[in-house]
Amino acid sequence: MSSVLEELGTETASPAQRLRTTMAAVRVAISWFGVRKTLTPQQKAQAADAFGAEGQFLSAGKKLLDTSHPAYKAVTTVRGRIVSFWRGISLPYPEPGIRLIRQDDIQALNVQLTTLKAELAEAVESLDRHYAELKRAARRRLGSLYSEADYPVSLSDLFGVEWDFPSVEPPDYLRQLSPNLYQEECRRVQQRFDEAVRLAEEAFLGELAKLVGHLTERLSGTEDGKPKVFRDSAVENLSEFFGRFRQLNIGSSDQLDRLVDQVQAVVRGVKPQELRDKDSLRKYVATELSAVQATLDGLLVDRPRRNILRRPK
Repeated sequence: MSSVLEELGTETASPAQRLRTTMAAVRVAISWFGVRKTLTPQQKAQAADAFGAEGQFLSAGKKLLDTSHPAYKAVTTVRGRIVSFWRGISLPYPEPGIRLIRQDDIQALNVQLTTLKAELAEAVESLDRHYAELKRAARRRLGSLYSEADYPVSLSDLFGVEWDFPSVEPPDYLRQLSPNLYQEECRRVQQRFDEAVRLAEEAFLGELAKLVGHLTERLSGTEDGKPKVFRDSAVENLSEFFGRFRQLNIGSSDQLDRLVDQVQAVVRGVKPQELRDKDSLRKYVATELSAVQATLDGLLVDRPRRNILRRPK
């Protein structure tokens, strides 16, 4: 299975070192107008009276906008695509808001996020055109809890996405100013990349277990005497996972590699409709995946003990 390791040919480097030399840190920040607001103490007391309760023991909030409105849903759909794309092209890193991408993917990420940012701005502009309508609906729904002060003049600047590429390496100026502090920073960064390797393994393992478990459950047994129904995506999502794993895998775990290869061999060339039409194929795939699922479940249980077998450094 192709990987960053195979492309570089740096088999002697540790997984953490391969991450440091082939990946770049990217930080994506999404700004979002909060549509829920906690009630004031007076409003909570008013709400509590209706139930004969004490306001200090009541937690309550109000929804400022109807999030089921098509214009609002269009905005959240673009946000979902931004998050999905960013997570799909990157690996986790133990700092909030930061993930690691292949250096070769920086340009592609920048182009795609620029496109999605424009789509988000367009969706927000459409939402803003419906803003007065949404406020009128909120006034009707909230009654005396409605407050004009909760609503900004416009929504145009309250939704957005920005990204940058922060350095996660020790600042070079520390080398001259304080060699000891520089060495401490080097050790700290090394520990973070070691943790990033562990997080990547856990992410791959968890996603594979979820996909295999879902497909196995759908292929096994019956409902009302008929084979369980499953969507094409139950198979297609595995194919997407294989592609992402090949793209981002740093070769840190032989055991994980073998499991991915094993699942891929079972479903290679299998079409969703064939699984519906051919009972023998359905049973074969279900049986093979069940065996893999048992192994995956065991690894997930043992994960705190870091039971995934690492390649020697």
